[in-house]
Amino acid sequence: MTNTAEQVADSRWAGGVCPFDAGWRKVMMWAFIITDGLLFAGFLTGYGFARLSHTNWPDESAIFNLTFIAAMTFVLISSSATMASAVRAAETGERKLAQRFLWLTALGGLVFLAMQAMEWSTLIGEGVRLSGNPFGAPLFGSYFFLITGFHGTHVLSGVIILVVTALRWGREITKPEGVEMAGLYWHFVDLVWVFIFTVFYLL
Repeated sequence: MTNTAEQVADSRWAGGVCPFDAGWRKVMMWAFIITDGLLFAGFLTGYGFARLSHTNWPDESAIFNLTFIAAMTFVLISSSATMASAVRAAETGERKLAQRFLWLTALGGLVFLAMQAMEWSTLIGEGVRLSGNPFGAPLFGSYFFLITGFHGTHVLSGVIILVVTALRWGREITKPEGVEMAGLYWHFVDLVWVFIFTVFYLL
């Protein structure tokens, strides 16, 4: 009986075992990413349905400056590269290098937000509103502000997370796992933008 109890205590049923060797923070982050990803997928699916339902949907290539949008995309993808470098440096114990890449990533997010604000102000100046626009189907403006605005709030949240992580990392409060969690969120935000860029601006 004693041996059986000891075997149970030493087994995975005794607790303290992380699924897929991932801690609870990483598991919760993945749960958040999956549910948030489904939300974005719902928005993009609704956009696709609305676009196919209207014959007077505006021609995006005639409205947006695609070179400018491509530059926004480049900035965000580049920030993903600096984020990966920050995670790598944190894992290898290069504290100053990790902090430098964290700040660079936050800077990339701020540049992206500034460019998005410029894009919004240009379209608003051309008469695009939530309730209508001069180019065609009224829902075009609604979906544009909904999808890009929702993504923009995610980028802003990511920048705040990166700044807090960089400050805490500098004070040796945050562990490498904290940098990795910030990286998971940031890569998710970047990946979502790639889908938005493809579905909303290119197709």
